[in-house]
Amino acid sequence: MVSKKGKVLVAMSGGIDSTVAALMLQEQGYEVIGITMKTWDYATVNANGKETGCCNVDSFNDARKAAVEHGFPHYILDIRSEFGDAVIENFIDEYMAGRTPNPCVMCNTHIKWQALLKRADALECEFIATGHYAKVREENGRYVVSKGLDENKDQSYVLWGLTQECLSRSIFPLGGFHKPAIRQMAIDYGYPELAKKSESYEICFVPDNNYRNFLKKNVDGLEAKVEGGDFVLKDGTVVGKHKGYPFYTIGQRKGLEIAFGHPMYVTDINAETNTVMLGEEAELNRMRMQVGQMNYGKYASFNTNMEAKVKIRYKDNGEMAVVNEITEGVDVIFNHNVKGVAPGQSAVFYEGNDVIAGGIITKSYL
Repeated sequence: MVSKKGKVLVAMSGGIDSTVAALMLQEQGYEVIGITMKTWDYATVNANGKETGCCNVDSFNDARKAAVEHGFPHYILDIRSEFGDAVIENFIDEYMAGRTPNPCVMCNTHIKWQALLKRADALECEFIATGHYAKVREENGRYVVSKGLDENKDQSYVLWGLTQECLSRSIFPLGGFHKPAIRQMAIDYGYPELAKKSESYEICFVPDNNYRNFLKKNVDGLEAKVEGGDFVLKDGTVVGKHKGYPFYTIGQRKGLEIAFGHPMYVTDINAETNTVMLGEEAELNRMRMQVGQMNYGKYASFNTNMEAKVKIRYKDNGEMAVVNEITEGVDVIFNHNVKGVAPGQSAVFYEGNDVIAGGIITKSYL
């Protein structure tokens, strides 16, 4: 029997959110096919053999178990090669350039959705779905991502890079719910263990949450190349030696191993000179930045002197700013100082709850 709602390919990590998303869609009348993507081999980075987060055998089994029990097909898709080429190489390259990457955005933009769409076409699925806490709708001929109802779980920030084609076929079943409601649904569907399952916030290929060790293992001779650079103040005064510029991020305070008698922060990183600039907290303030690699959502472009709320990190509350298009992307002037603008991170532009556009921070200014 053909479903009136159509066929949907659901990305299932084995966690509570994607499992409930799949079961919700089935209950709503969609013909569901589950797919679990293997993006990384934990054995290559996790010496103790303990697999956490997604992309591990237990998660694969949890996803398959739900599919079997509810009578829909489930596949495992190995995308380690594509993931490594795009996401991991970018992760390493960005740190080596003195920037701070955002691998989850890279993965969504260049890997997961493309892999899902390709397999969806092969399986004749009209739609793809994930367990992200966000919403998508069509308005004035464009597909618009907006914030999920649960502000604490909202994931619209990491979806800014999705193309209009991707969004036209995407469903986010959890966008209209708070997390406690999803936990209760898991229990009601017969999966109380999922409701208790801890959530992973690490980068999937850095399971110990120590990106410095990851770089050391994956960049030949890294420490010899970068150790012994200077810590400097904004006036150029050398105040000590650091362990290598890739091991520091804008806004970092802990782990500097240098005493000033008061808190000091990383305010700038120069890969070419292997220097890390330090300053007091106020020196993290920025009033302006440039953003490149733009992807437009609600509108096809920005109007002149357009106002938008801009988030510069996932858990950022956002700051109002005036935005103008320039040759290199967009120029952003904040209404008030913003702390810790880090080149390499994503800037996402909002109008109310709607994502207008997003891009990668390239420069920041006082």
